[in-house]
Amino acid sequence: MSNVEVRRVGQHDFVATNDRGASVRVGRKGAEGAFTPVELLLAAAAGCAAVTAETLITRRVDGDLVARADDVRSADGHSLTSVPVALDYDVSTLDDTERAALETAIRRAIDQLCTVTRTLKSAPPTPLTLPT
Repeated sequence: MSNVEVRRVGQHDFVATNDRGASVRVGRKGAEGAFTPVELLLAAAAGCAAVTAETLITRRVDGDLVARADDVRSADGHSLTSVPVALDYDVSTLDDTERAALETAIRRAIDQLCTVTRTLKSAPPTPLTLPT
C-alpha cells in the first residue's frame, strides 16, 4: 500500500511526497513550477498506461514512447467528464498484422493491469476525514 502526503509549504503552494522520498509541487492553475491536482490525475492516467504498455511496445519498436491524457471538463468546469489517454510511438516498421496484434495486446494489458485507468472507470468513493 502506498501513501502520499501533501503538505502546505506556502500560500497556495504544496508539496506531495511519497514514502520513497519522491516529491512534486502542487498548486493552483498558473502556479509556476507546480502541477494542479487535475494535472496530477492526468499524469497518473497517462503514466499508468505508459508504464503498463512500455515492455509490449519496446520489444517491437524503437524510439520514443509518449503518453498524453487530456482534461475534458463538464460545462461548469468543476468535474472531468472524460480522461482520454493517448500513446504515441513509431509503428512504421510494423506491418498491418503486427500493428493490430500490438494494439490488441496493449489494450488488453491496460484494461487488465492499469490501476489508475481502471479506478477512474469505476469511480470509487473518496471519503474525506477531518479532525474532530
